[in-house]
Amino acid sequence: MRRELSAMTSQPDHERLYIPGPVEVRREILDAQGQWMIGHRGKAFADLYGRLQPLLKESFGGGDQHRVYIYTSSGSGIWESASRCCVRDDQAALHLVNGAFSERWAGVTRENGKQVDAIEVPWGKAVRPEQVAEALSKKHYDMVAVVYCETSTGVLNPLPAIAEVVRQHPDTLLAVDVVSCWLGTEVEAAAWGLDIALTSSQKAFALPPGIAFGAVSDRVLERARQIPFRGYYFDVLTLEKHHEKNNTPATPPISLMFAAERQFRDIRAEGYAARYARHRRLAELTRAWAARQGFEMFSEEGYHSPTVSTIRNNRGIDFSAMQKFLAARGISLGGGYGKLKGETFRIAHMGDLQEAHLNELFAAMDAFLAQ
Repeated sequence: MRRELSAMTSQPDHERLYIPGPVEVRREILDAQGQWMIGHRGKAFADLYGRLQPLLKESFGGGDQHRVYIYTSSGSGIWESASRCCVRDDQAALHLVNGAFSERWAGVTRENGKQVDAIEVPWGKAVRPEQVAEALSKKHYDMVAVVYCETSTGVLNPLPAIAEVVRQHPDTLLAVDVVSCWLGTEVEAAAWGLDIALTSSQKAFALPPGIAFGAVSDRVLERARQIPFRGYYFDVLTLEKHHEKNNTPATPPISLMFAAERQFRDIRAEGYAARYARHRRLAELTRAWAARQGFEMFSEEGYHSPTVSTIRNNRGIDFSAMQKFLAARGISLGGGYGKLKGETFRIAHMGDLQEAHLNELFAAMDAFLAQ
């Protein structure tokens, strides 16, 4: 049954977050972390892990060939897992780079001693599937790595079309960062043929940071068996051994797992389709506000993210002054990231935010701009 998530207070007792992570977390979710601690090698923990698995697989659109590992890390840890477990030493990875986080992931792969080629497009633009097809026609790659939603630029790459291209190359694995769009838009790991779909908790899932999830295909395990040095903490074969017993190799974030179970219960009550529609509506409202105030979107038309809007500061406003103005009213807003600092600002509209919360933000921003 569809229902709205319980409303956040209109006058928060803290600075409300409209930044791209960590996002605002409801009191009910914070409280869910306060359950009595359990041992992570006992039946109570195995039961908790087991209860989360169907919820996680459902949220990733994972089929029978996908399992979802639980990591005590940020999503960046799974970047390293993908790089070490999917790319053989005598082969290379192809990274699709169109922003700060896709650029950083390519760097992680290099720092793990792997060969890396990159398709680089201007920040704010989307990577096109035909670019991927051309690169794969010229050279074999063990892995193609793409960020679905590039948080720095607000671009949603055309993942289904890119995945269709990669599927034409059976020995090439597809690893996808869905960090800032998972549970804010559709992710279909099985139908799209994703081999790794990785994410973390502090974006559209609307949990505190500190836990990450990776939907991993059988093909990744097969590839990992061909790679002798995969590390330990993020080794998928080590993870699989413990996963089969509803457990983790190292100490898991038990409190966050309790919170995840509660949040999934609320997400299911809202309904996945309704949740995705709400995110699209919030993104549309944000773009409409930007146009009304004379701002331009930084992200390319037709490829706007449903979870974070990156807006060009073409009016040349003093963004630091606006941040201070908003902070005095209990609001935290994100600036441009990396080389886009000063050139853009970002409004996150993900997680459990409702239209009323965005309207409060827009009213406060309007007040600043009217000075």
